[in-house]
Amino acid sequence: MLKDLFQSPDYFHVDGLLTEEHLMVRDAVRQWVKKEISPIIEDACQQATFPSHIIKGLGELGCFGPTIPQEYGGGGMDHISYGLMMQELERGDSGVRSTASVQGSLVMYPIFTFGSEEQKRKYLPKLASGEWMGCFGLTEPDFGSNPSGMITHFKDAGDHVVLNGAKMWISNAPFAQIAVVWAKDEEGVIRGLIVERGMEGFTTPETKGKWSLRASATGELVFDNVKVPKENILPNAKGLKGPLSCLSSARYGIAWGVTGAAMDCYDAALRYAKERIQFGKPIAGFQLTQKKLAEMVTEITKAQLMNWRLGVLKNEGKATPAQISMAKRNACEIATRIAREARQILGGMGITGEYPIMRHMMNLESVITYEGTHEIHLLITGLDITGLDAFH
Repeated sequence: MLKDLFQSPDYFHVDGLLTEEHLMVRDAVRQWVKKEISPIIEDACQQATFPSHIIKGLGELGCFGPTIPQEYGGGGMDHISYGLMMQELERGDSGVRSTASVQGSLVMYPIFTFGSEEQKRKYLPKLASGEWMGCFGLTEPDFGSNPSGMITHFKDAGDHVVLNGAKMWISNAPFAQIAVVWAKDEEGVIRGLIVERGMEGFTTPETKGKWSLRASATGELVFDNVKVPKENILPNAKGLKGPLSCLSSARYGIAWGVTGAAMDCYDAALRYAKERIQFGKPIAGFQLTQKKLAEMVTEITKAQLMNWRLGVLKNEGKATPAQISMAKRNACEIATRIAREARQILGGMGITGEYPIMRHMMNLESVITYEGTHEIHLLITGLDITGLDAFH
């Protein structure tokens, strides 16, 4: 097992744009990843198991809902701190970042934003500490990029509603205590419900056989006449705007996260290229290798600057969903390309578990697709700049 020697590329001194608090948060998570994630992540991926023992550490670090106010158990931090946390977690592994991302942006965020005071008090502190884990039910077997077509629905039954349907590709589903589920009411309006493990008819079968995100637990959510108390309905979310706002929060974290994966691939490739001797000199001394490395660090730098600026806009309440969409698409695209180029620099060693590159490459194949595919994000930008809807 190779020691984690990661050194972060910072070609334009982006650290100079960060506050002392930002740097403290970033460095704390970076050191935790080096100590707790790097030594075990390759084995976890090879065995396709989620290392559940890390949940406590993620909670103690404040990685669950860091922007949620402290009165509800959150960290009360700004959005750049959140982004830096996701960057460092995904530098370790996309599956680890996904676990935290889902908990904070897709479970705690909607409860905080759309929930009642009672719901906030009941769920948020336990979610922030990691005592409870949550998942987010939007995607269905037949409806991914078109969530408005969902068929999961519920009917009024007095003091409760009866929920039926299914969700697919749900991170954290196999072990989550609660699920924030989006379903249509009897008028066809999309609403959010908090479904708790143990409710009769609610099951979470695990998805097996993945070649990607192997250290992340993925599953389905199946609802067979599940009785959900009416007090578990999020009172302030009606329509598709609710779940889409959650996705914007998560996509923001992904933009930072995959930049961390790209940084890890670049760092590993740069170090290897300086040490690997061929034809009498390090392969870093050859023009084609330098071209690869120079392009990698250029794209990483552009992504770092875009993420930072987007974080400033988020802090000011000015970031638009379309801007977040662009950042997610750009970062996923450059990270995927960097992982592939880094793998080539390492040659055959690039496919082994001695280096993180093949693992990142496989993970990024999922991240470039989930929470909006590459093509969907292109069309979101297209709609924003032209005013013309190309989705239909």
